[in-house]
Amino acid sequence: MHEASLMNDLMEKIARIARQEAVARVTGVDVWLGALSHMSADHFRQHFEESCKGSIAEGADLHIEVSTDINHPDAQAIALKSIEADD
Repeated sequence: MHEASLMNDLMEKIARIARQEAVARVTGVDVWLGALSHMSADHFRQHFEESCKGSIAEGADLHIEVSTDINHPDAQAIALKSIEADD
């Protein structure tokens, strides 16, 4: 359930940015996984690919940066760094 909530939030952020920028399709997504986010890159990728089905980001390349800094102020977070898109 935790993953579903995280993915819904991420998909909403991506869709909002895409609307604001008036893009036709999201082609790339860059995310940052905090060291204490309890998600490995592979686990996150699986959930991302499932969540993207039927969305503006379906088929987008996913770039994942995984932090190892457990003392980072956002160590428990998953952050959207940027998106790439077609106009």
